[in-house]
Amino acid sequence: MSKRTETQQKRLSILGEDEVKAIFDRPNFTYEDRCHYFSLSQPEKEQLQGLHSVKSKAYFVLQLGYFKAKHLFFTFDLHEVEDDLQYVLEQHFNDREVSGLSPVGKEARLKQQQLILQLFGYRSCGSEEKEQIERKARQAVTFSSKPIFIFREIMNDLFEHRIVVPGYSFMQDTVGKAITFEQNRLTAIMHQHLERCDVEALKQLLENSRGLYEITQLKREPKDFSLKEIKREIDRGQQIQFLYHLAQTLLPKLGISNESIKYYASLVDYYSVFRLNRLNEWMVYVYLLCYVYYRYQRMNDNLINTLIYNVRRYMDEAKSTAKDYIYESYTENRQNMQKAGEVLQLLTDDDIAADTPFHDIQEKAFSILGRQKLTQLADQITTNAKWDETALQWERIDLLAPQFKRHLRTLILMVDFASSSKQDSLIEAITFIKQAFRQHKSLRQYASSDLPSRFLPESVKRYIYQPDYDGEKTLSVDRYEFFIYRLLRNRLEAGDIFCRNSIRFRSFEDDLVDDGQWQQKDKLMADVGLTTIHQPIRDHLGQLEQKLEARMTEVNHRIASGENEHIKKRGAHNRWTLSNTRDAETINHSFFDALRSIDIGSVLHYANQHCQFMDEFDHVLGRYAKQAKEDQVLMACLIAWGTNMGLGRMGEISDIGYSLLAATSDNFIRLETLKEANDRVSNAISKLSIFHHFDINEVIHSSSDGQKFETGINTIRSRHSPKYFGLKKGIVSYTMVANHIPVNARIIGANEHESHYVFDILYNNTTDIQPDVHSTDTHGTNEVNFAILHFFGYQFAPRYKDIYGTVSKSLYGFKHPGQYGDVLIKPVRKINTNLIEEEWENIQRIILSLALKTTTQSIIIGKLSAYARKNKTKRALWEYDNIIKSLYFLDYIDSLPLRRNVQRTLNRGESYHKLRRAVSYANFGKLRFKNEQDQQIWEECSRLITNCIIYYNASILSNMLDYKEEHGQDSDALKRTSPVAWQHINLYGRYEFHKYPEPVNMDAIIQELTQLSE
Repeated sequence: MSKRTETQQKRLSILGEDEVKAIFDRPNFTYEDRCHYFSLSQPEKEQLQGLHSVKSKAYFVLQLGYFKAKHLFFTFDLHEVEDDLQYVLEQHFNDREVSGLSPVGKEARLKQQQLILQLFGYRSCGSEEKEQIERKARQAVTFSSKPIFIFREIMNDLFEHRIVVPGYSFMQDTVGKAITFEQNRLTAIMHQHLERCDVEALKQLLENSRGLYEITQLKREPKDFSLKEIKREIDRGQQIQFLYHLAQTLLPKLGISNESIKYYASLVDYYSVFRLNRLNEWMVYVYLLCYVYYRYQRMNDNLINTLIYNVRRYMDEAKSTAKDYIYESYTENRQNMQKAGEVLQLLTDDDIAADTPFHDIQEKAFSILGRQKLTQLADQITTNAKWDETALQWERIDLLAPQFKRHLRTLILMVDFASSSKQDSLIEAITFIKQAFRQHKSLRQYASSDLPSRFLPESVKRYIYQPDYDGEKTLSVDRYEFFIYRLLRNRLEAGDIFCRNSIRFRSFEDDLVDDGQWQQKDKLMADVGLTTIHQPIRDHLGQLEQKLEARMTEVNHRIASGENEHIKKRGAHNRWTLSNTRDAETINHSFFDALRSIDIGSVLHYANQHCQFMDEFDHVLGRYAKQAKEDQVLMACLIAWGTNMGLGRMGEISDIGYSLLAATSDNFIRLETLKEANDRVSNAISKLSIFHHFDINEVIHSSSDGQKFETGINTIRSRHSPKYFGLKKGIVSYTMVANHIPVNARIIGANEHESHYVFDILYNNTTDIQPDVHSTDTHGTNEVNFAILHFFGYQFAPRYKDIYGTVSKSLYGFKHPGQYGDVLIKPVRKINTNLIEEEWENIQRIILSLALKTTTQSIIIGKLSAYARKNKTKRALWEYDNIIKSLYFLDYIDSLPLRRNVQRTLNRGESYHKLRRAVSYANFGKLRFKNEQDQQIWEECSRLITNCIIYYNASILSNMLDYKEEHGQDSDALKRTSPVAWQHINLYGRYEFHKYPEPVNMDAIIQELTQLSE
């Protein structure tokens, strides 16, 4: 084997073949592209005049056009680009001929390239620039060691510094060297700091001591919030507590981001113990430490979620019991009032003799209504007493005491809680009861005066302190203990109390970049491209003020003049409405009715032929694998997972047995490979000729929304949602759709707010499809999303159900409302610019932390958008958000096309949900996966199947479009046809995967469609 061939084989596979061509190959122009890219500006024409021969000039225009398209230079012979050459000669040289199609000399070609670089302010990639690329790669690998992430960071840096992209092989080598350099750096630190006992403890995780590897046991997550499951989770946490403290000490020395820690931790999930034992020993220690660090924090998250869940459950039960008691008592009292009336009638009954003894009358009264009930009713009437619902709730808590002690004490003992206040009265009480429980003491063994009580509000003391047998007020220790748990739950959700050894519940300050990184803020903000937030705040606010105030004037003028005819005044007090926009896109378009039915296996086979997404499914053991990949078996697994059918059922209704399906699934299907396969298909759709006809207003306009799925088996993420699941539980599949394509998705709990995931799903989209505008429904809005998305270059464009109500409460301006005069649209108050200026540096720190992925973005967004804790920085960010939001409100009111575009893109998301529901048809759509990992695999498999269906449909549309344009036929209707259709796809029946799949003859399909349309 030659050295060159060996080097090529060792190079990283960062991009798919199609992606490499899309970035590095000479562009293949359509007629419209030629019109655009080969047009010349005045400076370009002046440079052209300095050249001599027509051939040289034509070559210059060609180089110039290709550079405009890709900012790269290509070496080509003129006969390779005859169509482009002919266009250039026709447009710029009066159809003059060139003397031969031989290549232009190297010296002339390089000289022309220098002229082009000067025109665009670019520079070629020399030795100095390549050193810069290598530095950028080494910097990027500390944030994430995924090759595609490093590649994209380099590409962004080259674009920002206007440097011509070097060849793909150099990029492969650079990324590979950066990863190797990073691995060597990390292993050197591990060698330096790991003691022998530390190494032995890490090795023990990979030992098979009790018939099951220790690391395999750690990978198990609690299935629900039951005491049995949570005790197992606590045992797992105690097992790795020593290693967690080691990780806390050592990981900061590695200098890697939380995103990298999470990625290295995920490798332990992806790789089997067999594979881990064959990797570099010291890198495996890095992976294990990261895994322990992340797993221990996830354990604390699980315990805190369990505490919150159980406290809420006990409170709900107490409230429900109290309400039921009051209702039953009220009903009984109404019945008793009738009997009390009969008792009163005894006093006026003429049939009763005047000398009748009182005890006889009393006996007759008690026969109508019992003595006790009559006494209670009389007391209630005389005192006009009302039921104390809170007191009834506390009585129910008394009965629940054995339960909550058994469930909650174990949690409180395991988790370390903290507060930003050094003298937090609740933390004082928690510390006290934890010490008592560790000493196996009952709270009853302490005098009431010894129990910390500063945290008890006066309004609660009347229920916590109860009269004893002597009528003296004494502390009810059970109620005291439960109130600690209740208050702890409230303050955890508010963020006032936190756990540093957690992911979701650590303090907000811990989520941000540390002081060391913040010292380099200017460089870091420039590196990640945060240009908006990097500018001086006063200048920036001045620009926003000018823009907002001008827009306010313009919008009101258009309303007053009648130009905005879609806004209608309603009644007094300046109420108004906007006309509805119902711009629906048809799913299952009639265009696809003419197609012959095709089974889902053949669709996947066709998509794989053109996208090669199956190449992403490598064996978990790599080159040590004994099982070779069989595409048909793997497709069967993907269909079994994605349709919600399950491997067992697929084994029954297909020609592949369960054991082979299970082995293939375990060896090849992982979240990482599924996401990369999905990216391949999404990217392939974006290269089809129909794709940009799906653009809205000439940009990629995406949307995100959640789809609810009921879970047949409970998991810790499954939650109640009476509106969607009744008394059952379920999860939410939150998906981002761009130009009909599901480009990113994730599973969230039914109890989680979708708005917390909008930025997360946008920023972590790894496809080539990068939207400019993003829409959600009202559930996707909160107090920070406008600002966050604006800082990162996205336009946030949500749809509002009640636009008048929203604007009348949330429109702001830079002047006092009284200064706007008698106009229809006016602000409710003035923007507090001083607050934004004072907190600008802290806002910068938050945004930089999001960019550097110091934690999961949804966690930061959730804490920023929560109403419970309004610190000064958060209020300043909300104030900035009000500016961007107000600009959008004015555009939304003024522009019918904008409202239609928002509605249109949200309709596309709904269409995808219908297709997704049709794909996940099995088990009546109820998910039967036992853990969160399986739910995520189902999510990605289902998305992959829908992606392949959309690719198949879009391929037909693209080929039909190309045919019509070639033959000069009208194609406008075709461009408006949605590829979301499945009436021609057979998702059901018996599957025969060993039988060669039905081939798709695209030419025959187009020919048949053409004949039908004639």
